[in-house]
Amino acid sequence: MLLSGRGEPAAAEAELAVQSAGAEWIVLRCSWFNQNFSESYLLEPILDGLLALPAGSVAEPFVDADDIADVAVAALTSDRHVGRLYELTGPRLLSFADAVAEIGRACGRSIRYVPLSVQEYATELAAQGVPDAVIELLSYLFTEVLDGRNARLTDGVRRALGRAPRDFRDYAHAVAESGAWQPLPATPAPSFR
Repeated sequence: MLLSGRGEPAAAEAELAVQSAGAEWIVLRCSWFNQNFSESYLLEPILDGLLALPAGSVAEPFVDADDIADVAVAALTSDRHVGRLYELTGPRLLSFADAVAEIGRACGRSIRYVPLSVQEYATELAAQGVPDAVIELLSYLFTEVLDGRNARLTDGVRRALGRAPRDFRDYAHAVAESGAWQPLPATPAPSFR
């Protein structure tokens, strides 16, 4: 099984390599995960109340990682999935601004989205000490992959599981209820009297 990137030329090459290897294969092709906002590099900006990215107003079909996991389990436990490519998306298109607004409503906080240029974003990451290789990868994703090519929905979750994909709104409410998006209270500096 290969977890592949949607709209990425290098990922398409990896898919072809897996498909032509002579072994049974299954490809799960995905785009941006909902969980990037709560378990990955977008969590800290959400906690800070400001997400600044070079994503403009491009719409994405954010997919829930739990849906990906459910499809993977189904694919690994039934022969009916062998030789299939599932393109997995959520049930609707959202821009990053839309996603941030959903998160803010779900957790009752004011969270802003600010669009940046790729250069502004790379400069900010470098100032934060992010390694060059990570900056290059993120710049690639925001220029090559987030250009509108993935702004369409698919039926991959339904074909694999017989149900609709989870909606971003449901994801946002579940994370908000967990408290993961509530900033920690500032701790007072120790007193050395």
